Amino acid sequence: MNPNTLADRLPVFTWDRIAPLREKAGLYPNGPVDLSIGTPVDPVPDVIRRALAAASDSPGYPATRGTAELRTAAAGWLARAHGVSVPPDDVLPVVGTKEFIAWLPVMLGLGPGDVMVHPALAYPTYDIGARLAGATAVASDWSTAGPPLAGPPLAADRESGRIRLIWLNSPSNPTGRVLSAADMRAAVDWARAHGAVVASDECYLTLGWETTPVSVLDPEVCGPSRAGVLAVHSLSKRSNLAGYRAGFVTGDPALIADLLAIRKQAGMIMPGPVQGAMTAALDDESHATEQRERYGRRRSVLRDAFVSAGWRIDHSEAGLYLWVTHPAYDCWSAAELLADQGGILVAPGELYGSAGSRHVRVALTATDERIATAAQRLKELRTG
Repeated sequence: MNPNTLADRLPVFTWDRIAPLREKAGLYPNGPVDLSIGTPVDPVPDVIRRALAAASDSPGYPATRGTAELRTAAAGWLARAHGVSVPPDDVLPVVGTKEFIAWLPVMLGLGPGDVMVHPALAYPTYDIGARLAGATAVASDWSTAGPPLAGPPLAADRESGRIRLIWLNSPSNPTGRVLSAADMRAAVDWARAHGAVVASDECYLTLGWETTPVSVLDPEVCGPSRAGVLAVHSLSKRSNLAGYRAGFVTGDPALIADLLAIRKQAGMIMPGPVQGAMTAALDDESHATEQRERYGRRRSVLRDAFVSAGWRIDHSEAGLYLWVTHPAYDCWSAAELLADQGGILVAPGELYGSAGSRHVRVALTATDERIATAAQRLKELRTG
């Protein structure tokens, strides 16, 4: 076996690339403020922890498809929170949505000669999924004002193979941009006409600040049918369950059945106690409302602090991040400045694609005390 094969297939892990910035921020007096990865820092709500404990006597193998209670809770939450109607039998739990995103191209049978389209500025795992499958990844955005269906994707279709999978991500990680129902419908219509699957990563769907994000399964987007469409949901941010690896996918019943069959064979099973905890999380809105309000307050503090310090906020109308730029710096220089002179660790935008070369991504996931510390340090930051 060629020892360089794996290195050729996969890039350096995203967060390893900012290790020098992390080291610099760590040297700052009174410690760093980590606004980079976006990992939750607030407690897991008691209602969820109690459910986890109650389900902890779980000696047998759990069902890959999830318990009936979990699937019913997920379907109920979609209906209440987003006006989306799906049968519980069309819900499939996943072991964290990053796992699902990375392996979906493989599970759909993509390979050499196939094309997967993902947003131009995107979570790196979409690209990793194409690499694992041996397919070609094409970065491109979708808009009714001028969808790039006549641009890079169709060029890729002719030169590299047939488009098999299109990823949408609204609200976007990293930019916080929200796609309109019309934009999403354009992607769904095109995909259906060309035999492709649309998968929508909706893990920030509940975090709309200046607009209300819409699910790809909203009838205004996909019509009366869910054919060829998948929606992926995570409880990592809504319920502080990143450590539980709790998410689910729903949509086209035929695709869900195929994915279930594959996941049974591969042993991709959510642990039984986590299924119990996730059921409780989906059935309870009070903790999610409290967490959303917490993020909203932190967002206001950071947004005001960056703007007052001479930075500009682009997009960021939803989601868990601010997409920030400064006229004097590219993304790496800006991140270096923040780490070195402010002890603030952020993610350079280029990690998410070349179009992010002038921006940094600022996460809202730090304690109130650390957020306040970052705001104070921004006041003192020299950017001239």
